Order: sequence, then structure tokens, then C-alpha cells
Amino acid sequence: MRLVPRITALLDRIRGEDPERGDVPGWVMVTVMTAALVLAILGVFQEAIVNAVQNALTSVTTRG
Repeated sequence: MRLVPRITALLDRIRGEDPERGDVPGWVMVTVMTAALVLAILGVFQEAIVNAVQNALTSVTTRG
């Protein structure tokens, strides 16, 4: 009797009615928007970010 639910679940997946199926276009949109946001921030604040990282690395390496 455990076989029937498994077959039903498999058929639902084949038909695309699986509730566990993710929203692929949504995740692609989130990824692209995140990448665009990072590039925009980097474009505006690149010099400040580079200086902050260099200062942090210098402070860590010179104290040891």
C-alpha cells in the first residue's frame, strides 16, 4: 500500500504539479538583481571599499 502514494507523487512531478517545485524564474531574477546591485555599489564606492580592505589587511598583518 505504500507504493500508491509514491506513484502518485511521481506522476505529479511528471505533470509539473509537485508542490516542492521551486520558482526558477524568480530565483534567476533575484540573482540578477543582486549582481546588478553589487556592481552598482562597487561602481560608486570602489575607492572607499578598496581603502577599507587595504587598511584592514594592513592592521592585521602589521600587528602580528
